[in-house]
Amino acid sequence: MKLEEMSEFFTNRLDGYDEHMRTTIEGASDFYAYTAAQLPAQPGARVLDLGCGTGLELEEYFRLNPEADVTGIDLCKPMLDALAAKFPDRKLHLRCESYFDAELSPDTYDAAVSVESLHHFTAGKKRELYRGLFGALKKGRKFILTDYFAESEALEKEYFENLEALKREQQLDDGQFYHYDTPLTMEHEMEILAEAGFSDVRILQVWGTTCTVCAVKEA
Repeated sequence: MKLEEMSEFFTNRLDGYDEHMRTTIEGASDFYAYTAAQLPAQPGARVLDLGCGTGLELEEYFRLNPEADVTGIDLCKPMLDALAAKFPDRKLHLRCESYFDAELSPDTYDAAVSVESLHHFTAGKKRELYRGLFGALKKGRKFILTDYFAESEALEKEYFENLEALKREQQLDDGQFYHYDTPLTMEHEMEILAEAGFSDVRILQVWGTTCTVCAVKEA
């Protein structure tokens, strides 16, 4: 398997991406709409979307709240362009950058969301991200995470070991992000969210290995 840099991977698969995501992942026919329904309904609500891609969850959210004010962060410029073309008349602010490097203003957002994006990264990177995200949310607000998770600690370990072996074989720069799925277990993900400061972390719904998790910043 040849590893591809993250943005390159998604750029090369932009055509047909939406259909692929909707039809090949267990629960996708339901979890985009379910995730959107967990976000605030009030007009003007400020929502942060991490790894927004082409905005499949935002299609559902803007149906529920067309006056929402959404900031989307993603590494892949062509995907952001596709998202912008879908919603020329919505309050949509798109930032082409790594969400690990993004500066997030404190106490700004009424909610944050991420769908099928964060399963590519280590616990250490997520811990750093979630701390920043916790600070960026207003008190009493929540982060909704829909993603897929490793079914055991052994599998989690295997995913990361396989990625490191591939990077060594292909002599790849360790400082880059490459597309390879390395999901944590649900238990580890929830522990990291709690360590970041979220006081109420719970599973809302399950679709096979994909779950929707809610993490609340206490008021």
